Amino acid sequence: MTVESTAAPAKVNLMGLSQAKLEAFFDSLGEKRFRATQVLKWIHQMGVTDFEQMTNISKPLRDKLSQVAEAVAPEVVNQWDSSDGTRKFLIRVGGGNAVETVYIPDGDRGTLCVSSQVGCSLDCSFCATGKQGFNRDLTAAEIIGQVWQAAKSFNQFGVGAQRKITNVVMMGMGEPLLNFDNVVDSMNLMMHDNCYGLSKRRVTLSTSGVVPALDKLGEYTDACLAISLHAPNNALRNELVPINKKYPIEMLLASAKRYIDGLPDVRRKMTIEYTLIDQVNDRPEHAHELAELLKEIPVKINLIPFNPFNLSNYKRVSNNALRRFQQILIDAGYTTTIRTTRGDDIDAACGQLAGQVNDRTKRSQRYKIDKNALDASNADIIPVKLVDEADVSITFNG
Repeated sequence: MTVESTAAPAKVNLMGLSQAKLEAFFDSLGEKRFRATQVLKWIHQMGVTDFEQMTNISKPLRDKLSQVAEAVAPEVVNQWDSSDGTRKFLIRVGGGNAVETVYIPDGDRGTLCVSSQVGCSLDCSFCATGKQGFNRDLTAAEIIGQVWQAAKSFNQFGVGAQRKITNVVMMGMGEPLLNFDNVVDSMNLMMHDNCYGLSKRRVTLSTSGVVPALDKLGEYTDACLAISLHAPNNALRNELVPINKKYPIEMLLASAKRYIDGLPDVRRKMTIEYTLIDQVNDRPEHAHELAELLKEIPVKINLIPFNPFNLSNYKRVSNNALRRFQQILIDAGYTTTIRTTRGDDIDAACGQLAGQVNDRTKRSQRYKIDKNALDASNADIIPVKLVDEADVSITFNG
């Protein structure tokens, strides 16, 4: 005898749906498309996820939504506040996994660093995230849900509420361009007037160099672009950022320049991120080589002192070497800033984000990460091939 399943169909999570996808959802219910605008405002401007509280929607439609849909952000399971005002969130995303999100205040500016993957499928040698391996991409609901939870923690929702989050950077755990569709949908929600209303100059995507996805990016967004370069030549970058062996510097910078050149604002520049590591990439000759490499490209340069973590033998750059490197670039005509290390007392500084990753790549075993704290009892462990410089692929649904 065959027993048929009586389980109810999964509800549609409206948290991560773009306006177009939300309009299509209401079409499928036989409802007017303007309902999408109403729901977007309730969720992302007012912070309301209970349909019964959405008072400008009729009672029959609220009842229908409760049966077929939900608006759920991932759960914040821990929060740490640094002495410098930085706040780090540990956010549970199921299967024994959690990601980290960091808020960094700086005067009137409040920047939220958002994760796009559980772990990272790349393995940059100076980054703690990659040492934990990789589990999966985050959904759009899990990405924009990080913004929603952070806004909630600062009482940012509601009419007249003071905006604490003024900028968002896709620089947390993961390589954003390897989760293309969900990242693009999430960034567009961040910039949507009916959601968080951030300027396109205040949402930044940072990539290590997934060139095929970068070539597509301009068709879907005009957010700011940051390139994780970290070396002025291919030989050194191959060691620090292994994806460079597949997409070398020349290919990456050419793609990035096409993106910038395609933006309607001709004044826009890309940011070059360069993590300075003591005695590795911090020499004057590296600075001169970098200046020569970038001379035909509209860039500003952000120097990032390496932040040590317990699985790395790299050391923090000296202040003298850091200032010397910066001055060479300034003398060459580049706007060059130094990223102030923030939140290192709570392991929230650049390169330190780790979270909890139920690693599917087995990379964490190579780095001997202690995973005893992970609750993987409900995890579905599926061995997958480690994504490295020879095995990077991406598909587009758009």
